[in-house]
Amino acid sequence: MTRAYNFSAGPATLPEAVLRQAQAEMLDWNGVGASIVELSHRGAEFMGVAAQAEADLRTLLSVPDDYAVLFQAGGATTQQALLALNFAAPGQTVDYVVTGHWSKTAIKQVKPYVNVHVVADGEPGGFRDIPPRDSWSLSSDAAYVHITANETIHGVEFRDTPDVGAVPLFADFSSSIASEPLDVSKYGLIYAGAQKNLGPVGVSVMLVRRELLERAGQPRADIFTYASHAARDSMLNTPPTWNWYLLGLTVKWMLEQGGVEEFARRNATKAKLVYDAIDASGGFYRNEVAPSVRSRMNIPFFLPDETLTTRFVSESKAAGLLALKGHKAVGGLRASLYNALPVAGAQALVDFMRDFQQRNG
Repeated sequence: MTRAYNFSAGPATLPEAVLRQAQAEMLDWNGVGASIVELSHRGAEFMGVAAQAEADLRTLLSVPDDYAVLFQAGGATTQQALLALNFAAPGQTVDYVVTGHWSKTAIKQVKPYVNVHVVADGEPGGFRDIPPRDSWSLSSDAAYVHITANETIHGVEFRDTPDVGAVPLFADFSSSIASEPLDVSKYGLIYAGAQKNLGPVGVSVMLVRRELLERAGQPRADIFTYASHAARDSMLNTPPTWNWYLLGLTVKWMLEQGGVEEFARRNATKAKLVYDAIDASGGFYRNEVAPSVRSRMNIPFFLPDETLTTRFVSESKAAGLLALKGHKAVGGLRASLYNALPVAGAQALVDFMRDFQQRNG
C-alpha cells in the first residue's frame, strides 16, 4: 500500500507510525486480551494510558505545574461556548480579536452569555493581515481577551504573543498547537481540537491556569464545569478513550522525533518551500496574506480562474496529493502542512505546482 500525501485541514493526516501501532494493538492492547477501546476508563489499564498522555503532553509543550491539563470530548467550538460559562459573569465584557472565520465563530458561541467587545477586526481588509497591537481597544474590566492563534481558512497566524496586560489571554491553538515552542505562561488558557496536530477528531486539549478555575462563572450543569473535570482528571464522565489513546501515541511520536523544536524546523522548511513556489510563479499562483503573518500551517492560494482551480484539484489528487481544494468560504486552493506531513510531501506539492504551471501557464 502506498499512502498519499494528505493536505487536509482537518481531520488531518496522522503519523504513519502511529497508525501502524494502533493497527497492531487494535485487537489486543498490551496483552490484556481486548482492545483499548473496549476497556473501562476507570480501569488501571486506561488510567495508565491517560496519565502517560498527560505527562508526555506536559513535556512536549513545557506546561508549568500551575496549569491544569484537560482532555475534553468534542472539538474547539464546544470549548468556545464553555469559556464564557466558566470564566465570565452573566453580561460581563469579554474582548475578542477577529482575524478570520474561526474568530467569528468563537464570538457566535459566547454571544448568548456575555457582552462581546471586538477590540480589533481584520475583516475590512479581507482578513489578509492582523490589526497592529497598538490599534486594539482593550477593555480594562474584561473577563479575558480571546485570540485565534492561527486561522485555518484565511491562513493568518500570530507570530508573537500579544501583550494584553493584566487581563488573562485565552487562545484557540487548534491548528498550530505543538508546531513550534510556546511560552504557555503568557496565556491564561490555551485550547485546541486535536485533529490537526495532536491526534484524531473527537477530543480537545486545554491548558488552563489553575487559579482561573476558581472563578464562579455562570449557572451551568456540572458536566460543563472545567473545575469539576480537572478534579476528576478529565473523567467526570466517560471520555472518548480511543481518541485519547491515539492522541497519546501521537504526542509520544513527536517527542521521539525531537519535540516541538524539531517540528518548528520542519514546519518552517515546508512553509518556505510552498510560499517560495507561489512567490516565484510570476502571479500564476498568488497568496494574499501579508508576509509577516502568513501561516506556517495553512496556506491558501489562488489560480487565475476557476477552470484551472478545478483542474488542479483533480490532477493533484490523481498524483497522490489529497485535499487541496480551498474552503468554500474563500475558494481557491489550500495546503495544510501539519506536523505529521513530511517535508517530502511539501516538496511533492511544489514539484506538482511547477509542472502544472508549465503545462497551463
